[in-house]
Amino acid sequence: MSIFAIVDADIERRAAVHAALGEPARLAIVEELALSDRAPSDLARRIGLAGNLLAHHIDVLQRAGLVERVMSADDRRRRYVRLVHDAARAVTVPRPSHAPGGRTVFICTHNSARSQVAAVLWRARTGGRATSAGTHPADRVHPGAVAAARRAGLDLTRARPRALDASDLEADVVVTVCDRAHEELDVGEAWLHWSIPDPVRVGTRAAFDALTELDDRITAIAGHDTQE
Repeated sequence: MSIFAIVDADIERRAAVHAALGEPARLAIVEELALSDRAPSDLARRIGLAGNLLAHHIDVLQRAGLVERVMSADDRRRRYVRLVHDAARAVTVPRPSHAPGGRTVFICTHNSARSQVAAVLWRARTGGRATSAGTHPADRVHPGAVAAARRAGLDLTRARPRALDASDLEADVVVTVCDRAHEELDVGEAWLHWSIPDPVRVGTRAAFDALTELDDRITAIAGHDTQE
């Protein structure tokens, strides 16, 4: 394949992305998903679209490689729509509304991997306050998460799982990072949800290193704080 064919293919791909985002409703969908994965019904309500029209716009965005539909890891009947962050790097990520110096809480089921890594990443990338908690906390942080954090230059050796309490739900930013926790809690209107696969279920080094997706999401948000 010639270099010209490669360049033409890249131009066509980027043109498809720009074309998909040329519709205001689709741009609004992508900007909403830049902060939080959403169930289709929740997304339709937030954007103000009928379900069938939303489905059409999601189909267009999916064909352009900007979004994907994923099944809930807990309730296999539910689905979430999520942004494909690599394909949407040019899209401006909205900043979550919170007071300067506010507190962020990351929630998952066992507080042994995803939420622990998210909290330490948030502190490292934003310099802000962040904690984590679990709806059914484990006895310890999983060694795979400790090792993955170490490989990323972060320290989880002193971290301990803890149970979610009422004060956590009053934090400035609340993020659920697993489907089970998101689906069993009374989710607040301003909460964010990141549908992150549970690395403990797989148990491999690659599964824990895949938590770098959290870094991508946090860094995209942190860029707004560091630029101000």
